[in-house]
Amino acid sequence: MDKKIAIIGGGNLGQAIASGLISDNFKTSNLIITRHKTELLSDFKKKGVKITSNNIDAVKNSEIIIIAVKPYKVESILKEISKDITNSHVLISVVSDFSIEAINNSVQSSPSVFRAMPNTAASVNESMTCIASQNASEEDSKMVHSIFNALGETISIDEQLMDAATVLGACGIAYVLRFIRGMIQGGIEIGFDAKTATQIATQTVKGASELLLKEGNHPEAEIDKVTTPKGCTITGLNEMEHQGFSSALIKGIKTSYDKISD
Repeated sequence: MDKKIAIIGGGNLGQAIASGLISDNFKTSNLIITRHKTELLSDFKKKGVKITSNNIDAVKNSEIIIIAVKPYKVESILKEISKDITNSHVLISVVSDFSIEAINNSVQSSPSVFRAMPNTAASVNESMTCIASQNASEEDSKMVHSIFNALGETISIDEQLMDAATVLGACGIAYVLRFIRGMIQGGIEIGFDAKTATQIATQTVKGASELLLKEGNHPEAEIDKVTTPKGCTITGLNEMEHQGFSSALIKGIKTSYDKISD
């Protein structure tokens, strides 16, 4: 893709998106990242990315704008750059809990507007990105999907599910990492050193995910393959369920959703 992309907000998610694009051979000379403290983006500058604290200049010199600021900043940022956004721009927000309607009401022109919810695994090209739009052209939709396909996998969803996508796909990274941390701690308790436990746990989680993605089975079908009568697997699973493992996870997801939706 030979389009110029401006990422407004070079925080964790903005950097993850930039890293994913670069690792997928996106031309660094076509990438602009903004941040107030530009010194924190020195690694990207060394790679040829334009780094600036001037959001207006970034917009003027781009064709695609990705808004990746904190939710409490999005209205002020859109107000700042509104007069420089044109009808020919494609505007993508990765900000949670800020609707397409709110974006349209915050700009003076009529750009093609999308909401996308990637996660920080974008930096290693393994993000799950949910994308929503309203009345966007097929050409623009393909282009936006191609950007985020470079960062992993994409799926189109109705905008009303964007909060749910944020919780399951973006917050979900933290949930899975906390689970992996628990596996590592358990591994240390039964005799492994931290490095070895980490290697075993992370590859095991990766393998479990690949089984579901490639085989297309329900998780329980794969669980049945490793649970034998009176075996150690079923004993461990039953103890986890007695301690509320699944219910705690479901409740945590629901609590996060209630928080983002209130």
